[in-house]
Amino acid sequence: MIKRRRFLNVATSSLCGFSTAYLLNSCSPQSSQNAVQTSFSNSSTANLNYSDIKTKVLNMGYQSAGDLFRNRKVLEKRLEPLGIEVKWLQFAQGPQLMEGMRAGRVDVGSVGETPPIFAQVAGSDLVYVVGTQRTPTTGRSSVIAVPLESPLKRFEEIKGQEVYFQKGSASHYFMLRALQSIGLTINDIKIKSIPTIEARGAFLEGRIPVWMTGDPHYAIAEKMGRIRVLRDSVGLDSPGGYYIAERKFAQENPGLLKIIIEELHALDKWAEANRDEVKKLMITEQKLDEDVAARVMSRRTFAGRRGLSPALIVEQQRVADLFFEAGVIPKKINIRDALLPADLYAAITPPEIMV
Repeated sequence: MIKRRRFLNVATSSLCGFSTAYLLNSCSPQSSQNAVQTSFSNSSTANLNYSDIKTKVLNMGYQSAGDLFRNRKVLEKRLEPLGIEVKWLQFAQGPQLMEGMRAGRVDVGSVGETPPIFAQVAGSDLVYVVGTQRTPTTGRSSVIAVPLESPLKRFEEIKGQEVYFQKGSASHYFMLRALQSIGLTINDIKIKSIPTIEARGAFLEGRIPVWMTGDPHYAIAEKMGRIRVLRDSVGLDSPGGYYIAERKFAQENPGLLKIIIEELHALDKWAEANRDEVKKLMITEQKLDEDVAARVMSRRTFAGRRGLSPALIVEQQRVADLFFEAGVIPKKINIRDALLPADLYAAITPPEIMV
């Protein structure tokens, strides 16, 4: 992990998950999208097959909160006959995963709506692969919380408080929108940037006044009777999380992206129909206590994947614009600069999720 002393201050301080060199690269114009458009313009993408895969190793990034895709081992089963090895790399949260992709360690990874925006601002050559459906109850597992003994009783009392969360993560958008909902701005709180997994112990000991967290950390604190929720993220209009790929890797391996989306699509259907099996995987693979896993599953939704449709692109652009308007990121970005050609998305994405 990059040492904190290397982080930039002032306007780019919100990009703290990235190195200084990474940030400075954002000054150069992006031309790689045009290169990808040219690469695919003379190829037939309607009938992708296994010949559209150049790699023999797939480096998949996932976060410390766990990953059903990894635990279920569906990619390994699908790719082993093709002679492709899957390597899983764990990161504290989304910003660290995006930094790993920038450094060439990650080919494809799962993050929230916020990390790819910050990475694009910082000059990362990434592309969106597939999104996530959301439901009216999505967001119950992400909370803004205080210790039981805290004098804060309502979220409206948060002004001026120190709030601990990872800058550039999905929590950043959650907090921005939650503050907006009560007429405050991000400047009305004191942000202390730290990954959730690192903050958990201090919160349980009562040394963190306000914490933004999610499952399984939320469920663990619940079990210990050490958390009181001020509000969750239900209704804060996030477009949801994404699988992101390094652009060159995506350009050279469209057939592999197609397999990843197909397996994710099938996994969501399986998970919703086999929730008890998912809970068992949490217990065995994530080493969660059974009652903690039960709490996590009580809030977990498996709404399915969502293709990179025009509607989803508009929603993600709205998030990026909000960060710029709030002064969190130093420049306005165009989400379309981080997309593959439309005909390629049509070739790799099941039609039923292109909504």
